Amino acid sequence: MNLRLRPTMLSDLDFVISVERDAANLPFITPWERTQHEGAVRFPDFRHFIVEAGPDYASSGFVILQGCRNPHRSVELKRIVLQTKGQGLGRACVRLLALMAFRDLGAHRFWLDVKARNVRAQALYRSEGFVEEGRLRESVRTPDGYDSLIVMSLLEHEHAALLRSREQGVA
Repeated sequence: MNLRLRPTMLSDLDFVISVERDAANLPFITPWERTQHEGAVRFPDFRHFIVEAGPDYASSGFVILQGCRNPHRSVELKRIVLQTKGQGLGRACVRLLALMAFRDLGAHRFWLDVKARNVRAQALYRSEGFVEEGRLRESVRTPDGYDSLIVMSLLEHEHAALLRSREQGVA
């Protein structure tokens, strides 16, 4: 799969907001205001990327990492929002982001929270080695009530073992 991440420019924010507010994505995320995205583009602790994929590397979504300068080496996958679903793009992004977190940013822990109703994403994260750490019960207000957040993480040594098993054709 042709996939690359390029740093988000302020000129990309209309695209970012349109993907984030798409009806297919809204139930699974808590959208940000434009100023929050602007801050993530500018602030060194964040990495905000446009996901480009396919034969022509068309803009296909965006991702945000937070904690890139965290002294505890704990990097958060703050947001992953894709237009294309069911074609392996999410898995490819998660693998690339994990590699970036551990190899390039020196993370010891790569973590995220995912809404409890987003069972598809939870299954993907589990299949990529993430372990559930706990739940923040009914912590996010939704149009029809509340949803819980599930905290998941992948540690550096777990990621290294996953890479070794993939190289050996086991995973």
